[in-house]
Amino acid sequence: MMGARDDEATAAKNWANKNNVDLTTTPEILDNSTYHLLEGYDGLSLQQTMGIPDDMYTRLKEDGFTQIAQRSAGIDMYNLDEAKKQGISITNVPAYSPNSVSEFAVGSALNCLRHTQEVQNRVKAHDFTWDEKIISTEVRSLTVGILGTGRIGQITAKIFKGFGANVIGYDLYKNPNIEDILTYIDDFDNFLEQSDLIVIHLPLTKENHHLFNKETFAKMKPGAILINVARGAIVDTKSLIEALDSRQISCCAIDTYENEMPYVTKNWADKPLEDPLLEELIKREDVLYTPHIAFYTKTSVKNLVEGALNSCYSILTTGSADTIVNP
Repeated sequence: MMGARDDEATAAKNWANKNNVDLTTTPEILDNSTYHLLEGYDGLSLQQTMGIPDDMYTRLKEDGFTQIAQRSAGIDMYNLDEAKKQGISITNVPAYSPNSVSEFAVGSALNCLRHTQEVQNRVKAHDFTWDEKIISTEVRSLTVGILGTGRIGQITAKIFKGFGANVIGYDLYKNPNIEDILTYIDDFDNFLEQSDLIVIHLPLTKENHHLFNKETFAKMKPGAILINVARGAIVDTKSLIEALDSRQISCCAIDTYENEMPYVTKNWADKPLEDPLLEELIKREDVLYTPHIAFYTKTSVKNLVEGALNSCYSILTTGSADTIVNP
């Protein structure tokens, strides 16, 4: 089990003891320099953020591997076609704890609405004044747009509905379980125009890469708030910063950043960042940047580890698993 943090290693040890499986964890990610660590093992679970080279799928096949169990829902870091060509089944964990991401999204939205970052900066400077820059809007007065109404999006919709908001949704595949909670908008531009606050709950695809770009931001309601707890590349960061500068967007919460891979899960405290866009996001009071932690709860970690290892075990013992994403 590669790319394992200490919290994952604990959950993995418990799973291994329960299932009588010989399991080793390492914090190393899989690349050409660490490939030798796979020697002697039958199964593989990864927590990749960066992709693996295409020729490694061939190498895995030659060394007898038949699967990779990714410990996340997203699998955009893999070349699924090449993996399938080499007989490598990729599995994910599609539903580890939707509540964790939904709760974080709503919390981030509330922090944007209440100008928490600016208020905290003022307090640290011993400025305790009130003024119109930090006056807030109540959630019940808003139209909240949920972009992507699957497992996570439906929980976010329910929470905002509980606040009394008018909740609308946009999704190519409507969820019949929540049509009593939100109103579906069939036209994306109309969805943008109506929403005071938009929460993104979409997987990343070729079609929605930079879905939020200069043209998209221009169609949004002036002063709207954007929350991205999905995939970073859905938002064009340069266009986002321009929209913030012009106040077309009043605030955004970014838990996933399109160029996060070199930084997330690493400690850069003693060296300068080499990414001006990330620096800009971090320094702004109208941006709440967090390092891809919306999922990060005890329940999620346990479910991710157990879900991935169950898929790995299933393929090794039966040849198949319900979570294969490249059948």
